[in-house]
Amino acid sequence: MSERRIETTTSRTAAWTCVSRAASSLESDSHYRSDDHIALLLVPTSLKLLLHIPLIRRFFSQVIAPKGVYEYTIARTRYIDSIFKQILVEGFDQILIFGAGFDTRALRFRTETGAARIFELDVPITQKAKLGQYEKRGLSIPANVRFISIDFDKESLSEKLEEAWFSKDRRSLFVLEGLLMYLKPESVDGTFKVIERFAGEGSEVVFDYVRASVLRGAGSYYGQREIVKSVSKAGERWYFGIEEGELGQFLKKYGLRVCEHKDAQELERMYFTDVSGENVGRINATHCLVRAVKSEE
Repeated sequence: MSERRIETTTSRTAAWTCVSRAASSLESDSHYRSDDHIALLLVPTSLKLLLHIPLIRRFFSQVIAPKGVYEYTIARTRYIDSIFKQILVEGFDQILIFGAGFDTRALRFRTETGAARIFELDVPITQKAKLGQYEKRGLSIPANVRFISIDFDKESLSEKLEEAWFSKDRRSLFVLEGLLMYLKPESVDGTFKVIERFAGEGSEVVFDYVRASVLRGAGSYYGQREIVKSVSKAGERWYFGIEEGELGQFLKKYGLRVCEHKDAQELERMYFTDVSGENVGRINATHCLVRAVKSEE
């Protein structure tokens, strides 16, 4: 499902997202603030102290980070948070977070969870690092949360879900955040086939993807050059993208239909537009966010 590097080294992408969320939780500007206060507890103490300094946060978000990636991470976090909370209100039975990394929603929304079960799926080394931080920080794990570690090169995703008692045909939410672009096309296909097999009617999938043209080096989206360079420098690579206008066709193969499709412009209108209608932050335009539902239609 991914390159062997993440089987032996904690995911750099997961670490980056955690630091970005930690920094965002300290922002005074409401457009830049997200609610992941637990992420701040997971970063090293020295870094946490630095992130409390506004000038350091600005240096991190505007100089170290590729153009618009900090803003995109904030928008993506807030968007998926809103869906996560909504489906809990609607009484979904279970939630599966693929490549969970340092995702903290199971803890942040524990009071809203009710009877829903939450499953976090990840490679052993990243999952172990996260659980180690939870223990170190004295963070208790809700009883309804189940962690599934998997070696994607050797173990079956379907079998791992069955072993963890993830129920088939129940109304479920599947979260694939910051994941698909790092998978090869055949792995993406296999993942969505598993979702199709396990998802009950009315289940939802939320994910982000990169535009296929970016993989070909075409296009000139805001922040494209910087983020491609950053991914390569991190020793990682994007393998999967979706062509413009082909999202619906892609999802239809797995019994899914598009509910929402958010590109950078739409996300900027949602999260980075002030009361006068002025844009206060630009989002890296290589990515889009999708909300899809399983339907017999």
